Amino acid sequence: MTAPDLDLLRGTLDLLILKTLSWGPMHGLAVLRWIEDVTGQRLQIEEGALYPALHRMEQRGWLDAEWGYTERNRKAKFYRLTTHGRRQLTAELSKWSRYTEAVGLVLARQGAR
Repeated sequence: MTAPDLDLLRGTLDLLILKTLSWGPMHGLAVLRWIEDVTGQRLQIEEGALYPALHRMEQRGWLDAEWGYTERNRKAKFYRLTTHGRRQLTAELSKWSRYTEAVGLVLARQGAR
């Protein structure tokens, strides 16, 4: 397997986590694996970045969490979106759309003026 060649842009991890959890509750490692699988390993999330982000989003009220057991019968904290988290996802998707549109304008520009 080749090393990923893409780094996450600042602020995109929250969006990726919120979108991942929009499909239903998951424990942290499942969130990480889902993102990596969907991107064909192009994006790889470090556990050292994932768990602080999950805790931060839980503190902000975007996520609820409860302890449960994984498919391998290991105890894990499962996260799910709250109503506030769903609203935040909508806001983050809008922001991402505006960002990519603006970057697209710069990249499509022919000439300095």
